[in-house]
Amino acid sequence: MDSDHDSYKPAQMAALVESAGVAKARMPLGRIVTLAVLAGVFIGLGGAFYLMTMTGADAGFGPARVLGGVVFALGLILVVVGGAELFTGNALMTIAAVDGKITLAELLRNWGVVWLGNFAGAAALALAFWASGMLTTPFGETAAKVALAKVNGGPLVWLVKGALCNALVCLAVWLSVSARDTTGKILAILWPVTGFVTLGLEHSVANMFFLPLGLLQGADIPVSGLVGNVIWVSLGNIIGGAGGVALAYRFAFLRGQP
Repeated sequence: MDSDHDSYKPAQMAALVESAGVAKARMPLGRIVTLAVLAGVFIGLGGAFYLMTMTGADAGFGPARVLGGVVFALGLILVVVGGAELFTGNALMTIAAVDGKITLAELLRNWGVVWLGNFAGAAALALAFWASGMLTTPFGETAAKVALAKVNGGPLVWLVKGALCNALVCLAVWLSVSARDTTGKILAILWPVTGFVTLGLEHSVANMFFLPLGLLQGADIPVSGLVGNVIWVSLGNIIGGAGGVALAYRFAFLRGQP
């Protein structure tokens, strides 16, 4: 028998994630919207922490990127420990949908409302940083560089980088489910998030903060580039999270279970 201090085993984690997916699907609309906006703000705060950390550093390669990933993890830590609804993490709800615990309509309702709420929260935070005057400092120059780099791609690049990114993000959420205490959850989140940031992968909700912030700074970002990036990265996030993590673990631990 597991003690109260042991981590949950993978099969238990799969059942917990499935139960959480059912609860998320049945959550009242007002609560979903509130928690989705909070998640957009939380990920944006992690993004702002990253920008300030990378200001004055070589953001291309090397140890500075690792440090940037460590501080960016603040966003997902706030989401998981504080409690919020994040579009990318909710790709794990696919387990509940495949097992018939929730309907496709319930799944898509959650994803749609949370995606919009995340965008609202992240964009509002970008506007707050613009109003604070911080974009007139070197922080603003870093924001513009990061935003321009993110739209310098195309649909296939954004799709693939989005899929790889959310595989790591959903693994971070998945690993956090194994922990019974806050310290364990934080440590479980830290390294997968650090990995995707260091590798330069694409997170749709982070880009909902980075790209509007770059626009407010005056970066030459076409609206089509902003919209295209966020949409293609979001689709990639679904593929990597729902297919790469949720369905794989569902097949491994829940397939054939009563």
